[in-house]
Amino acid sequence: MATTNHITTKWKGGMAFETNNPSGHTVNIDVGPEDGGEGSGFRPKALMLSGLAGCSGLDVAMLMKKMKLEVDDFQIETIANLTDEHPKYYDKVRIEYHFHGANLNEEKLQRAVDLSVEKYCGVMEMFRRFAELEIKTIFHK
Repeated sequence: MATTNHITTKWKGGMAFETNNPSGHTVNIDVGPEDGGEGSGFRPKALMLSGLAGCSGLDVAMLMKKMKLEVDDFQIETIANLTDEHPKYYDKVRIEYHFHGANLNEEKLQRAVDLSVEKYCGVMEMFRRFAELEIKTIFHK
């Protein structure tokens, strides 16, 4: 049987919502004052980018552990272009993987990124259906 996720998103008044997750945690969603909200939560489209970075980041972190790679710091910068026409969506997304450390194994870290991008990350695959993706790996020594 197929796996399903069931999410409940509850209106909190105004433009604010609270949404849950199978983990049991909740996230607040809202828009800024320019769109009638109070800015008290995450913006829905931006949350998609966090989901993308988080999904791929988990893959890379798992592979770094498995390959016993030395990394002092690791962050993902996600820069997305929103279309002008409604419904607005991301048509181009640049994902930058930044690795910091004195003993970075660049070859293996690149392999970890490639495996996430090409094979493991389901959110990446979803984004690939509607956006042009640009992937960059940057090493800081």
